[in-house]
Amino acid sequence: MKNRSIRWQRTLFLCLLSLSVVAPIVFFSYSLQRFPNSLDRKSFADGVGSTTHSVDALLLKQEAGESLKEPYRIVYSVGDDSVNDTENGFNADSDEIRLQNSLSTGGEKEFGEGLEEPDRIVYSGGDDSSVDDTGNGLGADSDVGDGIRLQKISTTGGAKEQPDQTTVRKQPDGNGYSRVRQVDDVIVREMKDDLIMAKAYLNFAPPNSNSHLVKELKTRIKEVERVVGRTSKDSKLSKIAMHRKRAMKATLAKASKVYPDCSAMSTKLRAMAYNSEEQLRSQMNEVSFLTQLAARAFPKGLHCLSMQLTSEYFSLQPEEQALPNRHKVQQPDLYHYAIFSDNILACQVVVNSTVITSMEPEKIVFHVVTDDLNYPAMVMWFLLNPPGDATIHIESIDDFKWLPSLFDSSLKQPFSQDPRFSSTLNHLRFYLPQVFPSLNKILLLDHDVVVQRDLRRLWEVDMEGKVNGAVETCRSGDSFHQLDMYVNFAEPIIAKSFDPKACTWAFGMNMFDLKEWRQQNLTAIYHKWLQMGKMKQLMNAGTLPVGQLTFYNQTVALDRQWHVLGLGSDPTMSRGEIERAPVIHYNGKMKPWLELGIPRYKGYWNRFLNYNHPFLQQCNVHE
Repeated sequence: MKNRSIRWQRTLFLCLLSLSVVAPIVFFSYSLQRFPNSLDRKSFADGVGSTTHSVDALLLKQEAGESLKEPYRIVYSVGDDSVNDTENGFNADSDEIRLQNSLSTGGEKEFGEGLEEPDRIVYSGGDDSSVDDTGNGLGADSDVGDGIRLQKISTTGGAKEQPDQTTVRKQPDGNGYSRVRQVDDVIVREMKDDLIMAKAYLNFAPPNSNSHLVKELKTRIKEVERVVGRTSKDSKLSKIAMHRKRAMKATLAKASKVYPDCSAMSTKLRAMAYNSEEQLRSQMNEVSFLTQLAARAFPKGLHCLSMQLTSEYFSLQPEEQALPNRHKVQQPDLYHYAIFSDNILACQVVVNSTVITSMEPEKIVFHVVTDDLNYPAMVMWFLLNPPGDATIHIESIDDFKWLPSLFDSSLKQPFSQDPRFSSTLNHLRFYLPQVFPSLNKILLLDHDVVVQRDLRRLWEVDMEGKVNGAVETCRSGDSFHQLDMYVNFAEPIIAKSFDPKACTWAFGMNMFDLKEWRQQNLTAIYHKWLQMGKMKQLMNAGTLPVGQLTFYNQTVALDRQWHVLGLGSDPTMSRGEIERAPVIHYNGKMKPWLELGIPRYKGYWNRFLNYNHPFLQQCNVHE
């Protein structure tokens, strides 16, 4: 009997459940049959209109009372021209971009008479002049474009609002930043200043303090640092960023009441500024050291090449190791070039570029001087890659037995740790008359130059009884490249002997009259200043400062177009200036054979090198 009762209860429950599911379906299907298949547009519009009337009625009720603030409504209106402003988060096919901050206002109040309504600003393109809007963080002297017009709009209540269209010309400035971006940059700088203030207040707190203000300052510092870190990557400040900025301002206001001592704050800020400057100086020194280290580093591919060539050289018979045309080496009536280098590829580029651009390559003689370690590889390379009709002569510095016995140690300068400045190959240029005793003139080329024109006319330059022909590095009105930049005129012997405003000249392409050099014994003058510089800091390290003293009043200024410098340090040089120059010079740390070389200049160097050479392929030397 009990089981039968339970079955009836279950049956009743299932019936009710089925009815609750089926009944709505049946009712809805019946309603759909009665509903018309198509909607009449007029009745639909009337329905929408009734909704609009109800909203208007609500707005009329609001006008009777106090004005209510609404969120900004931003409208982008697109014109006919094309704009792509991905920097500020929108991409429109127009340079007329209008931003309207529309607010519903009540009554007949004019803007500025009590309404808390922000300015409404419209950005569009044109040629009007800029107008100051300090309320929006924009200055009067705009550098955004040819013209920027910015006006404030007033909104009035009434039957129908017709806002005055305020126009601001939105054009990118010289760096590609928009005006909005500049405003954001100002805010980011303010946030960074707030960070400095917050850290200064935090330093006033006792050690291990765990007060509410200390916790709040630490929290605000973390928040703002996170926002500033993101803002450096993003193009536009977010609402969260502005919220964090206001929160930081509020916390700083609290801290200023707790720590009102202005003199203590001033002292603390000065100490923080000093520490920041010291950190910056330390980091700059580290960057300079690492850059110099990278510039001095011998690339692995060049080391491999040197080892391969050295092995090939010693596999030759002694008679096969001699270079051809040795009879031309001592003939003074030919065009003689000197290159002091331990870099095989650099020498190859200098030789190739000179020969290819020469009108009489058969009259060219190259004198390459290298160290004993790289001598076999240098000889083997030019045995495998002879310079056409030109002659090449390679010597090792260890073969010059006439050099002073303490030559290497005499070059060590106590004021510099850079081995480039004490390189024997660099200083060997001051012994040119002894290295080439049978020659009267020679053109010295650094191994980081490229020759683009025939250089025969340099042998026709009137040397005016002087020794050195070089391009001056100073210009009219330029006080930067003068002698006092390299030489210490605080020393009496320097101040008495030289003019601090004398124009400096460049090593890299120098025509030397060796006959006049011998008569004036300039090598002895070089020794004098070099030894005096070891006792006192008379000059900067390197061969250029001591060269300025050695050849003082002994230099003829060549036309500036002969020799263009800066391809190893200045990434902003014009292509026209480079291509017009007979000789271009990669002076600086960014050499073209290094990874840190300036990419836009490497093509001038690479075109004189055959990267398909088997040895370069084996050693993975490529462009």
